Amino acid sequence: MDVTWAQLQPEFDTITRRIVWAVVTTVDTRGRPRSRILHPIWDGHVGWIATSPLSLKAKHIAANPWVAVAYWDQQHEQVYAECRASWDTSLERRQWLWELFKTTPPPLGYDPGTLWRNGPSDPTFGALRLDPIRIEVSRLSEMMTGKPPRIWRPANG
Repeated sequence: MDVTWAQLQPEFDTITRRIVWAVVTTVDTRGRPRSRILHPIWDGHVGWIATSPLSLKAKHIAANPWVAVAYWDQQHEQVYAECRASWDTSLERRQWLWELFKTTPPPLGYDPGTLWRNGPSDPTFGALRLDPIRIEVSRLSEMMTGKPPRIWRPANG
């Protein structure tokens, strides 16, 4: 069932902020999927991941910018986001992301200084932006009663 962002956001935020860790899948340079666990933080419907722009995932994204993001928990609450990933290399954005993670309460927030000792200007600290073309939210308990997943797509998607 298609919904507006205003209709989906409260449920999306509740699930992603509780689960915190997501499986993010890229496509490698040979067209094969590769998944890993990452820690996105969402600013509205734009996702941000603090990660290294020198990583294997950066090489995958350079070749193919499309990623899949999946959250799941034992209550079978799920969020799936299909996104275009891009790096924001500006120092201003990296400082903003650093502060966002540092000032957001745990478990969603954390001190990035534990991973990047040289701060937001560290060349291994990057701001990976996720722009969704589709977000789906569902719960198994609802699916069992016939309620369809809620799906949001941006107007320009």
